[in-house]
Amino acid sequence: MINKKVANISEALLGVEDNMTFMFGGFGLSGIPENAIAELVKRNIKNLTCISNNAGVDDFGLGLLLHQKQIKKMVSSYVGENDEFERQMLSGELEVELIPQGTLAERCRAAQAGFPAIYTPAGYGTEVAEGKETREFDGKMHVLEYAFKADFAFIKAWKGDAAGNLIFKGTARNFNPNMCGAAKITVVEVEELVPVGELDPNQIHIPGIFVQRIFKGERYEKRIEQLTVRQRV
Repeated sequence: MINKKVANISEALLGVEDNMTFMFGGFGLSGIPENAIAELVKRNIKNLTCISNNAGVDDFGLGLLLHQKQIKKMVSSYVGENDEFERQMLSGELEVELIPQGTLAERCRAAQAGFPAIYTPAGYGTEVAEGKETREFDGKMHVLEYAFKADFAFIKAWKGDAAGNLIFKGTARNFNPNMCGAAKITVVEVEELVPVGELDPNQIHIPGIFVQRIFKGERYEKRIEQLTVRQRV
């Protein structure tokens, strides 16, 4: 069994450089790779193209990279929780590619499966389809979308083993599984890292073949974007 375990975040990010394209798993602030983001901020890696469903919030998640102006381009679906993102986009400091959420997920999965492209009906007849190849299938028009090409995919899972087998919990299953194996190198941080053989094979969501490096993360904040509670009466 190949051991994918690395000692720490520094070893996990070996080879990370300026001008690279990164994938970041998670949905909102759920299941985001907090340790990887913090290390990228610390290293001040710049001119990044980031593929992520969203851009975090102003003081957390990818918002930390935005504040240091480390990101040159965001490829996202939803960005409405980040004022700094809005400011940089409107001022022309940040290049933005907005993609329908399902298309974003499928372009990740296409890269994971080794498919060069997909056809999707989403976006046909809108600005999304401008300049792209279109084709009719069963009487319905579709848009050709290419699989993503990324240098690193940064993933957060609940539990994993030294072989890279992963189990996700709750909303963290949005985008994280699709991004595993969708980049040249997949780096996974987990809350619990267990010996090989301890995970129930029937419960594994992603097999270790899609993972190159895995380590146990530390000090997860697990913030909530919009906390809504019932008013006291």
